[in-house]
Amino acid sequence: MKMLRFRSPSISSLTQEVQCTVRLLDDSEISCSIQRDTKGQFLLDHVCNHYSLLEKDYFGIRYVDPEKQRHWLDPSKPVVKQMKCQQPYTMCFRVKFYPQEPIKIKEELTRYLLYLQLKRDVYHGRLLCPFADAAYLGACIVQAELGDYDPEEHPADYISDFKLFPKQSLKLERKIMEIHQNELRGQCPALAELNLLQRAHTLDTYGVDPHPCKDFTGSTAFLGFTARGFVVFQGNKRIHLLKWADVSKFKFEGKTFYVIGVQREKKLVLTFHTSTPAACKHLWKCAVENQAFYKCAKSSQIKTVSSSSIFFKGSRFRYSGRVAKEVIEASSKIQREPPVVHRSQFGQSRSFTSLSHKQLIMNMEPLLPALSSSRENRDSSADNGLSALKDSVHLSPLKPSVTPEEVEIEERENHVQERREDEAANRTRVDEERREIHIDNEDEACSALTISDTAYSPCASMVPTPVEESQGGLDLLFQSPARLLKELHADPEMQVELQAERERELAREAYRQSLCSPSSGRQQMQACLRSAARLVVMATGLLMILLPLLLVLLESDLDISFLHDIRQTPEFEQFHYEYYCPLRRWFLCKLELMTEQSWGD
Repeated sequence: MKMLRFRSPSISSLTQEVQCTVRLLDDSEISCSIQRDTKGQFLLDHVCNHYSLLEKDYFGIRYVDPEKQRHWLDPSKPVVKQMKCQQPYTMCFRVKFYPQEPIKIKEELTRYLLYLQLKRDVYHGRLLCPFADAAYLGACIVQAELGDYDPEEHPADYISDFKLFPKQSLKLERKIMEIHQNELRGQCPALAELNLLQRAHTLDTYGVDPHPCKDFTGSTAFLGFTARGFVVFQGNKRIHLLKWADVSKFKFEGKTFYVIGVQREKKLVLTFHTSTPAACKHLWKCAVENQAFYKCAKSSQIKTVSSSSIFFKGSRFRYSGRVAKEVIEASSKIQREPPVVHRSQFGQSRSFTSLSHKQLIMNMEPLLPALSSSRENRDSSADNGLSALKDSVHLSPLKPSVTPEEVEIEERENHVQERREDEAANRTRVDEERREIHIDNEDEACSALTISDTAYSPCASMVPTPVEESQGGLDLLFQSPARLLKELHADPEMQVELQAERERELAREAYRQSLCSPSSGRQQMQACLRSAARLVVMATGLLMILLPLLLVLLESDLDISFLHDIRQTPEFEQFHYEYYCPLRRWFLCKLELMTEQSWGD
């Protein structure tokens, strides 16, 4: 029987319903009413039941607090206790854990939802990619949304109707049209989406939810967690890749985030600084969840993690879901008729409409996440896997009926294209081999790797750390120390405060010099003795208070609620079995020896 606490709400308040609105990946919304004690898992199940989704461990619900800090809804806690904003609550259904191999996803519905998330990542600059990959991803989106190119139906600039990237150059649009009209012709939406997933999961920024931070030099960096491990992006380079097997622990203290791991058989400690303590705690919780999801083989191996090693101090957190291996095993056992996938029509998705009416992003101009790069032929293996998958996945027919003239024209175009591809492959074969060797070496050494010609800079409202609207963008999220000092010294009020601080510093220096004089030696000794006496009295008083309480906790059988809660904590159990019990056995053994010696004498 549960014990009612005095701070518990009344019965009437528990029965009050709370209105919740959840925005889905296609920007549609569903609403529901929950009780004040309803946990987050109920809300997540409600959205998954709306989709008829079984592979739901990859997804989560995200919300924003009044300080514009983003959080993932904890399924094990009540929704009302997590939400700090006013009712009705508004949340978003998003991909929380990106599958390492999308080809292992069993159902087409799950692949479609992942496709919608990746389309959002491309549009908001989170999925940074070179020019060739950007053009291929854009062509897959156009093929999935629009179908085959029809010169009678589509105008010459039909790609301009698609808002695929933050900025789209004419060169990029022409390349997208070329791939869409030739390479992807005849593919149904499911296969085009699968092509996008297969190409996207090979990119270095796949699955990265960027957290803006500052490193020890004061430079802005973006931290992220992928299926491979912990990554750090700075500029257009990935400067760190610490695989999950090499990550030992994540810690945070205030606004400082620590990554403790092993690199080249040496201990490695990386330190980063966030803008707020709430952002640092959110970063730490994301790190703990991703490490448990991708690293552990079973959910039973997940342990409660503490943010600090100090006894009875710091935040404690435990990931409560299934891990990646268990999700893949559960997916392989699904034996139902595939559900119908209701795809959003052209013009209804966020990629094709303005976002100002929803007030989800700020009035700032994001950077282009796709420029020219030399990695155009990086994924022949992924394309081969796609061709082998066409027969195993339940997809609609790939090619419509065509006339012999169209077949002849298409064969001629394919022959010319194949000849061009062979010539390009011959020119770049040596460079490709050298680059692959170089990338492998860099991957093993976790050193810097160039990911694009563009600096990694996603939209400010799309990152978990809040950015004020008055700042105008991520460049002002962490200003340089030199710029801040220059602005401070130019302020007249700051000049007055600095002058007063100099005078106080001079007064303190004069006082220290007076203490160092020979005449004040006796006073210093008396002050030190008084300080030592106060310290001894305080330590004795604390010992007199804590020692009986500790004995009551360890030896008594009093079944009081707060004592029972303390005894159930992992820290107390560790202290009891690893420290107190051996110390008590040693003390009793010494006491028996002394008793035997006294009786023998």
